[in-house]
Order: sequence, then structure tokens, then C-alpha cells
Amino acid sequence: MANASSSRAAPQVTSQPHSSEILENPLQTYLLGIIISICGNVLISISLNIQKYAHVRQSQRGSKPYYTSVMWWCGVVLMGVGELGNFAAYGFAPASLIAPLGCVSVIASALISVVFLKETVRTSDIVGGTLAITGTYVLVTFAPHTSTHITAHLVQYYAISWHFLLYLFVEIVAFCILLYVYKRRNVKHIVIVMLLVALLASQTVISVKAVSGMITESIKGQLQLIYPIFYVMLVVMIVTCAFQIKFLNQAMKMFDATEVVPINFVFFTASAIVAGIVFYQEFEGLALLNIFMFLFGCLLSFLGVFLIARNRPKIKQQDPNFLAMDTIPRRGHVDKVQPEAKTYGSLAAKLMCNRAGQTDDS
Repeated sequence: MANASSSRAAPQVTSQPHSSEILENPLQTYLLGIIISICGNVLISISLNIQKYAHVRQSQRGSKPYYTSVMWWCGVVLMGVGELGNFAAYGFAPASLIAPLGCVSVIASALISVVFLKETVRTSDIVGGTLAITGTYVLVTFAPHTSTHITAHLVQYYAISWHFLLYLFVEIVAFCILLYVYKRRNVKHIVIVMLLVALLASQTVISVKAVSGMITESIKGQLQLIYPIFYVMLVVMIVTCAFQIKFLNQAMKMFDATEVVPINFVFFTASAIVAGIVFYQEFEGLALLNIFMFLFGCLLSFLGVFLIARNRPKIKQQDPNFLAMDTIPRRGHVDKVQPEAKTYGSLAAKLMCNRAGQTDDS
């Protein structure tokens, strides 16, 4: 009987050589990834508010630049720890679950800003926070509870699969078209910029989970850092993160944060879910009800983030030495300048008029 059972078991191992690496995560490991991600996002929200408070305090004092503040550096360190926690969470839980948990940072940031920065609580904040928390609970409950033990052989197997290669080809074509429209056609629309960020984020999520998973397996005793695929994924992670930061900075210059934050969250989360489905096959074998409820939870989180970020007051500081063009008086009418124009720029206006008179005389 022992020989017969072993002979029946042997073909199952050889027919699917990678199946031994696809195992159901213990519940403790799964919950550990969720807890690490939530804690990381809370730390990120705390760090952002600390940096904001440091900026406000330094601007009121007006003595030293913000990067000389110890409080600002504390916020930077906390942000690094939070991002490191998010990075580690990808090694314990599915990427399609870790990405939507980013709404925790938005919720925590809204609460902290109300308590410590004395910002006004709006009805949309309460409704949005309730929707986001409800959506987070739903997506955590119905998310796929199985993940992969990421090894170098498994990453190589997934990287050469036909569905990922097709997905990568479509992404490259879409990225080139959007980049052409953005750079050559000079179409500066927020959706185009955020789509560029989302396409890069899709590859970032794939590479981050691969690098984090291989490091986790190496810590457990199965060394994965000797394989070239680890360094390939590391380079992809660094390059895509760098270009994401570049396009996000451009978006923040052209548009207000109240537009960039919710759109970026929605696009990033959608791209991360698609990447997890296509590359890591995280929805394989998941019941249709679970898929529907997971997407419904994501939708509730999206609506909550939009409500929290909607109509936030814009913080824009105008240079006190700035002189608008409509306040510059014409030659010969300096004495008729309106009081507010004289207050902000009468000396500059007189100098410009005198210079204009000298040019005409010459």
C-alpha cells in the first residue's frame, strides 16, 4: 500500500513543479501582513502631519528653513518606517489586498489633522471616513486568503507566462501613447498624468512583492538573493518608483492636492489589483461572491477617499513682494495710482516710469 500511494503521488509533483511553492498562508501570517500594512499607513499619515506642522511653525517664525527643524526630520524618519512597513507587508499578504489598505492613511490623516492641527470637521469627512472604514472591512473579509511563497523560480515562471507578457505589451503601448500625448502634444490633463503613474505603479507592485517575498524567504532560510531575477526585480522597483515620483511631482505642480490624492489612490489601487491578478494569479479559485464583495469594498473605499479629499482648502502662499501687472500704473499717472497699488508697489512703479522716461528721451 505504501508503494502504491507513493507511486500515485509522484506524478502530481512532476506535472506541476511550481505547485509546491503555491501554498495557503496560515491565518497568522495573513493577519500579520494586514497589521503591518495598517501600522505603516498610520505612521505615514502621522509623518505627513508632523511635517505639515513643522512647515507651519517655521513659516510663522520665518527664521530658519524647514529642513533645519528636528520635528521635520522626525516626520521624515517616520515616513521611512511606514513605507518600510508597507514594503514588508507585500511579503505576507496578497498585493491586491495591501494596495487598497492605503485608504487607512487618508482616514488617519484626516483624524490627526482635526485633533492636532485644529482643522474643521466637515460632514463629508464623517461620511467619507465611515464609507472608507466599511469598505476596508469588506475587502479584508472577502479578499483572497491564499498567497504565494515568493521564490526566484516562481517569479521566473510567472514572468514568462503568456498572459503576463501580453499584459506587459499592452501596458508598454499604452504608456508610449500617453507619454506622446503628454510630452509632444502638450496635453496637460490630470487623468493622463495619473494614468502614467498608474501604469508605472503596476510594475512597481509586481517588483515590490517579488523583492519583498524573496527577502522574506531568504530570512526564513531559503536563500533567494543569489538568483539574477532578484536583482532584475530590484532594478525595476527602483526605476519605476523614481519615475512615479517624477510624474507625481509634476501633477502636484499643475493641479491641487485635493485632485491628485483621490485620483492617484483610485488609479494606483486599480493597477495594483490588476497586477496581482495577472502576475500572481491571486484571484485564481476565488468564489464569484468573494470577487464581487471585494470589488464592492474597494468601491466604498474609493468613494470615502473622494469625500474626504473633496473641497479641501487650498494652501497657497503668495509672495508679499509680488506686484501684479494690473497694479503697475502708466507713465504720467503715478499720482492717480489706487491706494492698494501704492501700498504694495509704489516705489517699483515710480522706478519703472522714470526708466521709461529716460528711454524715451534718449
